[in-house]
Amino acid sequence: MMRKLGLAALFLALGSLTAMAADFNGKWTAQVQGRNGVQTLTFDFHVDGTTLTGKITTPRGETDITDGKVDGDNISFTQKLSFNGNDFTISYTGKADGDTIKFTRQAGDRPPVEFTAKRGDASPQQ
Repeated sequence: MMRKLGLAALFLALGSLTAMAADFNGKWTAQVQGRNGVQTLTFDFHVDGTTLTGKITTPRGETDITDGKVDGDNISFTQKLSFNGNDFTISYTGKADGDTIKFTRQAGDRPPVEFTAKRGDASPQQ
């Protein structure tokens, strides 16, 4: 009997840890300061276990998310771009807090940019 109670408690504890992980699935929108002013970015995330895939839509078009990972409330991925014959990668790391994700974006040797994305298609104010 004690063994069954112990196993039940273990399953409940593990289930609670899983329930605490953020749900990143769906669309998230952010206003991000860039060299040419504020841009609206839309992220369409798809999570399968710890693997993140999806798309990023910017004023320049849509690109695939690569190298995506989810670890609890943390998210990381890259965006590979080609512009005027030059290839470069933008790295994103973020932490969920309810219906927001606080991101840091790093492109090459440029200073990191911090911004917040909100769940849904609405354009949030920074």
